[in-house]
Order: sequence, then C-alpha cells, then structure tokens
Amino acid sequence: MHITDELPDPARSDAGIAVSGEWVPGTPERQQAAAEAIVEAWQRRPWPDGLLTYAIYLDTDGDLIRDYSQWTSEAAFDEHPADPAVPGVVRRDLGKYRLYRGTRADDGRIPGAIVAVRVDTDGRDLAETWVDAVFDALAHDRNLPPGGIGAFFHVSTDGRQVLNYAEWVNADAHKQALAAAGGRISQGSLWDKVQTMPGVRQRGVTRYRLHRTLTA
Repeated sequence: MHITDELPDPARSDAGIAVSGEWVPGTPERQQAAAEAIVEAWQRRPWPDGLLTYAIYLDTDGDLIRDYSQWTSEAAFDEHPADPAVPGVVRRDLGKYRLYRGTRADDGRIPGAIVAVRVDTDGRDLAETWVDAVFDALAHDRNLPPGGIGAFFHVSTDGRQVLNYAEWVNADAHKQALAAAGGRISQGSLWDKVQTMPGVRQRGVTRYRLHRTLTA
C-alpha cells in the first residue's frame, strides 16, 4: 500500500464503480485523529483485489470525514469484507455509484477542495435527466464562478441518489460562489429548472479537503 497526497481521478477509465460515505468522528477536535485511525486500520489489512484507490477527505467545518474509493467492478467491492472498525467513529450513508457524466476545465489548475453535492431522486431515469439538465445549464451559462474546476456526477446503483464530486480551487471560492448567486452556483432559467425539477430533493452540500489517498 502507498499513501499519497494526490487526489484520485474520478474519471479514470478502469474504475467500474465508486463507493462513498461518511464517517462521523463525534467532535471537530477528533476529526484529524479519527482520519489517521482510518488510515492505520487500512494499513493493518491486506489490500483488496479490485480496489484502485481509497481517498479520505476532511469536512472543512470539522464535522465529518468522507471516503471515496474506486473499484474495478461492483463484484470486486462486494467480495471485500466490511470496513475496518474505528473506535468512536460512526459509519453512515455508504453508497455505491457509477460515474454518469463528468467535465473538467483543461487549464492545469489543481483542486484545493472537493465539494460533495448529494441529491435524492425518484429513480434512475430522473437522476440522469437531472444531471443532463445541469450540463445543459453549464453549457449555456457565460457567468459561471471562476473557482470551479471539475464536476463528476455519479448515479447510485439503485438509481435513487446522485453524488456530484466537484473540484474547486479552494473552499472559499465555493462559499463565495454560493453567496453571490443566492445559494446556487449560478442564476437563470436553466438553473431554475435544475433547482425545481419534481422528484429531485437536495440532501446536502459539503466542502472537503483531501487528507490522504491510499493506493496499491
């Protein structure tokens, strides 16, 4: 196993599935120690066949830890034993996803923050329709905030959740973008359609910084 400070590539072609969820460390004071405990727990176990990367992110508000792992296939993940137990840390909201659509600016910028945007939907067709509406809004918007780098929309294997793994230059740039557009990334009729689509419910928007990435 190797431990790096490099972000994984959500668009890598050999990743058949991504698995992501939250760890709740209990208090902000425990966040860093809890993240290190997760890394140490992984170091004590054999690296699973089919696991490509396992990345750990710290919520910039100090409340949560999120992991994002990439596997060659859903079967490879299903053969893997449960996550290692970490005392005092609660595991929740684990989901299996497949990348549906993604985009990234080709300007060499390196993300300093990852923003996890999560929504619930009434089904796979609606989830994909909603993501397509986001890309339509992006394509026609000439006033997008400058801090965005990439957006990679994953649809859960049951079709009822969407996870946008969004890359930003830093957390402040994302905060400023929301403040300027009234809680949205941008304004306009196409963004209104994204925000009000029936059967789509926003679950949360959380900013993270990378803690560590584990690779084989």
